[in-house]
Amino acid sequence: MERFEGCPGSQVMDFSRKDEQKTGEAMGKIESQLRQWPIQMHLISPTAPYFQGADVLLTADCVAYALGDFHRQFLKGKSIAIACPKLDEDQDVYREKIKAWFEDAKINTLTVLIMQVPCCMGLLSLAQEAARASERKVPVKYLVVGLQGEILREEWV
Repeated sequence: MERFEGCPGSQVMDFSRKDEQKTGEAMGKIESQLRQWPIQMHLISPTAPYFQGADVLLTADCVAYALGDFHRQFLKGKSIAIACPKLDEDQDVYREKIKAWFEDAKINTLTVLIMQVPCCMGLLSLAQEAARASERKVPVKYLVVGLQGEILREEWV
């Protein structure tokens, strides 16, 4: 593995040998569990009908690519927004939209899915800040996903 100076999230890694040990391949077409559009945090309206009283999934952009069973395991039955805490600009808007989920859309729960790289913690921080600023308390859970799709941590905050 190459040594890389700088952000661990930018480190070059090759998982191609993992393909040699395929397990649990799905048979037949797998249906998408996506219930709405748009999904990018800058584009969503936090008070859209599909957020009203919903279980919401806020996920870092890379997560769905690392989790082979993302749709069935995490997206099914949830409304979603995606964001990148490292590359997206104007994240104060995100905090306000999350707060609007709590107070205006009156969401049921918020699940935050982040990758194990340090910059992804910023998405969890935004959710926690919005929760603290909100008068309405909503259960918030976060999961940390490893670079090869394993769940490293799952916790209610």
